[in-house]
Amino acid sequence: MIYDKKESLSSNPENDALTVNEPYKFYNGNRDFTSLEAWIKCRDVKLFFYQKILPLLPKEEKFNLDIQIRKAAISITSNISEGYGRFHYQEGIQYYRISRGSLFELKDHLISCYDIGYIHSEIKNEGEKLIESAKIIL
Repeated sequence: MIYDKKESLSSNPENDALTVNEPYKFYNGNRDFTSLEAWIKCRDVKLFFYQKILPLLPKEEKFNLDIQIRKAAISITSNISEGYGRFHYQEGIQYYRISRGSLFELKDHLISCYDIGYIHSEIKNEGEKLIESAKIIL
């Protein structure tokens, strides 16, 4: 993405400095948010929680920790995709910040699962590595 005041998509001149767009010469219609490295890393985190953490939770957590993890895991990728679709730079940044916050929330849930005894240290360490690699990019 390129910050370009001359080729702004905004019709309001006051918002031109806040508009992010892809000039025609760089535009690729086949590219979308799924090509972003941050989205790919966050997707890995989401899949880790769905495949390795949620199956280990007991039934009594179905309406507590389970739901919290599901919402935060879905939020990290959905906020990146929604931010990518925004025309204004500052709007996109806000969605990326929300996504980053969800990563921190998932790290807390991971630690809680470990502290309560639902997961072992190997799974906790694997999850922390995935979260850290996503946070670096996001």
